[in-house]
Amino acid sequence: MKKSQITILAIVATTLGLSCTAEYGMLPASEGNIAGGYYMAEESSPSGDKFDTVEENGFIKAAEQPTSTFSVDADGAAFSYMRMCINNGRLPDASSVRVEEYLNYFTFDYPDPEGEETVAINAETGACPWNPDHRLLRLGLKGKSLKDSEIPAANFIFLVDVSGSMFGADRIDLVKAGLTTMVDYMKPTDRVAVITYSGSVKKVLESTLVKDAAAIKSAISTLYASGSTAGGAAMKMAYEEAMEHYMKGGNNRIIMCTDGDFNVGVSSTEALVEMVESYLDKGIYLSIMGFGTGNYQDSRMESLSNHGNGTYTYIDSEEEMMKCFVYERSHFYSVATDTKCQVTFRPDAVDSYRLIGYENRMMSEEDFNDDRKDAGEIGAGQTITAIYEIVPAEGYAASAALATFDVRYKKQAGEDSRPLGLEIAVPAENSTSANMMLSSGITAYALCLKNSEYKGESTLALAAELVGKSLSYDPEGFRARLVDLINLAGKL
Repeated sequence: MKKSQITILAIVATTLGLSCTAEYGMLPASEGNIAGGYYMAEESSPSGDKFDTVEENGFIKAAEQPTSTFSVDADGAAFSYMRMCINNGRLPDASSVRVEEYLNYFTFDYPDPEGEETVAINAETGACPWNPDHRLLRLGLKGKSLKDSEIPAANFIFLVDVSGSMFGADRIDLVKAGLTTMVDYMKPTDRVAVITYSGSVKKVLESTLVKDAAAIKSAISTLYASGSTAGGAAMKMAYEEAMEHYMKGGNNRIIMCTDGDFNVGVSSTEALVEMVESYLDKGIYLSIMGFGTGNYQDSRMESLSNHGNGTYTYIDSEEEMMKCFVYERSHFYSVATDTKCQVTFRPDAVDSYRLIGYENRMMSEEDFNDDRKDAGEIGAGQTITAIYEIVPAEGYAASAALATFDVRYKKQAGEDSRPLGLEIAVPAENSTSANMMLSSGITAYALCLKNSEYKGESTLALAAELVGKSLSYDPEGFRARLVDLINLAGKL
């Protein structure tokens, strides 16, 4: 059974109201899980929110399987959901902790690509703070930064859930504030349409040029949450509206705002996924913004955004609204699509390795060179980080070659992929950058929250100390606020 099929079964079961506590399936190693044991189940947290649980990646012997392949993940929803929990006086459920989304919530100080490339890659090794006998390997990618004037015109469809479950200051009110603020930063030649769904579907505003911002803001201001969640043909209407005003070479994207408790009214969830995927080659992407808590359907939103070549974000506050819709609005434009990473370890230098996180993004070695295989997107100026924990081989030497790091990506959907690569060596001297401090601190924090069997000597105090040493680069103050958040978690 393929991972996409497992995901579809999970969504179908939820949509039909079936029990989602049973195993959905087991991926064999040939399907891309290096351990051959990808396990997915959906469980409800004490808060009523629902998350998929996956088995953590284990250590793999480099002599038996030297190559590790995965798709990038640019989402950050798990981090902001965790912050909401901490600020409300409770620790997040372990099943909600996705290490890769904690890492990729933050912008790292990575170099921009050069020449014709729209992605740059880098790597670094260092000591493992929670296991002195191990080492860490940090991988970094960065999408090309673009000025506002360089970003193509946008054709956005705001698809908004206005059912009763979206009522409240942290839901529909935050949606309205975020979308209104976003309009302030769009160009006059951009277009916006507004479609809502609850008991029925309504086109509140046909596609309108942003030069008429007042009309767009007026439409957003009328949104009010009430009624049941039966979206009818909402998603279909959104895609049709996007196609009607399609911009060749532009940023054609549906931005869906919901708590995930939705029924978009197609004949089956599998048909929904197929519809979303059918628009990828047409260049229409789907990004999902999650809101609220109590009946939050995380797994459903993550799956749909993955199939729709978009990102998945959780908006828990005005601060997050500003981060998503203002500070990082360039991330809505993809400079790389179907981005895959592959690391090949040298067995004479590495006894075994473990990719921390990315469990639901694992791919087979053969998928790496197959341009038909879907993978993740990177927005303009966006950074992606991955961490491997490594058990060095006996007698390995400093400055020796450790591994090769290869990446394939497409500038646009439908094009041939472009290769990038670099050799990774262990430095003769141990010098740890702010990027390594931040990534290892975030990872230690996530391992503690998960109560991971691989957490070693990780503590919240250690995590705060490591992040605190990374503050030399903190343009918006998010790293400093993370230190405060970790300390607050320690009190819980």
